[in-house]
Amino acid sequence: MTETLMNAADRWRPLSELLQALLERIAGEVPGCLGAGLTVSRGDRPLRVLATAGAGEQVLPAQLAHGGPVPVAHATGEAVTTDRLFGDERWPALTRETVFDGGPAVAAIRGSVALPGFWDEDGAFVLSVTLDRRPDEETLAVLRRYAKLTEMTLVVAETATAGDPDQMLDLLASRAAIEQAKGAIMAVRRCPPEEAWQTLRRASQEFNVKVRELAVALVEHLGGRLPAPPAGIREIRPGAPAREAAERLWSAFTSVSP
Repeated sequence: MTETLMNAADRWRPLSELLQALLERIAGEVPGCLGAGLTVSRGDRPLRVLATAGAGEQVLPAQLAHGGPVPVAHATGEAVTTDRLFGDERWPALTRETVFDGGPAVAAIRGSVALPGFWDEDGAFVLSVTLDRRPDEETLAVLRRYAKLTEMTLVVAETATAGDPDQMLDLLASRAAIEQAKGAIMAVRRCPPEEAWQTLRRASQEFNVKVRELAVALVEHLGGRLPAPPAGIREIRPGAPAREAAERLWSAFTSVSP
């Protein structure tokens, strides 16, 4: 049993080291950054901390227990910024005393930013940083630059542990379709990637169709034919409900677009 646990730890060590390096690089590019973190969830499961750097080791568990920009970003699908992590009326239970243990990094925290994202239909993540100053547009821009790398890292991890080859191919096909649909939505709505994803997700729930089928149907509706899957990846064929949903969704976009 001990040998099995050691083998599992060795197997996941490269991913842990990669995520740690990613967060440290983010922290290095954001002026005044005191900590960074990555939280993930799947389906209806609650958020959990996957990796941290600096003060994130203390701040993230406190946010998951008492509220903060990370759980709000996860719940709303929108980026969350605050000039004061402690004392914001959106999460009154998160106070400096909640996480303060005498460490100077936590004592210096002022602002924070949390950016939500996803790596497949059910997998969601939040990248976040804590700062010794107010956040600005560049802070969010840095997180957006690293969101894609985070997505792909999690896709690789999920694919490597899928076990079932069919499940692995479904995952890869879903990613390709969703990325194309997101690009179309971002273009017509002039919105960031996280908003495009939430638009797809809300529409799939409203029309009761899978996100990946809606994504393929949307690209098909725009191009007049099914999008070609990457080499070696099987084709996703949307049903009539997904095609109808795509047509209605795009009609709603274009009727209000300038």
